[in-house]
Amino acid sequence: RCTACAALRFPWLPGCARCGGPDWDTVEASGEGTVYSYVVMHHPPFPAFDPPYAVVLVELAEGVRMISNVVGTPYDKVRIGMPVRLVFQSYDGDLTLPVFRAAEEVVAEEVVAEEAVAEEAAV
Repeated sequence: RCTACAALRFPWLPGCARCGGPDWDTVEASGEGTVYSYVVMHHPPFPAFDPPYAVVLVELAEGVRMISNVVGTPYDKVRIGMPVRLVFQSYDGDLTLPVFRAAEEVVAEEVVAEEAVAEEAAV
């Protein structure tokens, strides 16, 4: 965030696009957003991801946009306006990437995890 005009920027740039100010601080984002646009990769340049998959431009609740992948949702079910939430996915011991999941999937996973913890505590 620009300390002069409070404009948010992502990714970080050396100067504010709005006012040109050089000083900035950080803001913790909610991780919630909506799919602003997307493309389906059928012939990906990276072998780490099995095609086809969706690459999305997500507009975060704070107003900045971020490019990443959608995981846990079939590529043909991704839609503009779909609510998503940021999660971190490990692809191997050395690579963890920020990706997005459909918001309802994240909530469902959290409920299942909470139920499992409650079951363990009851035993």
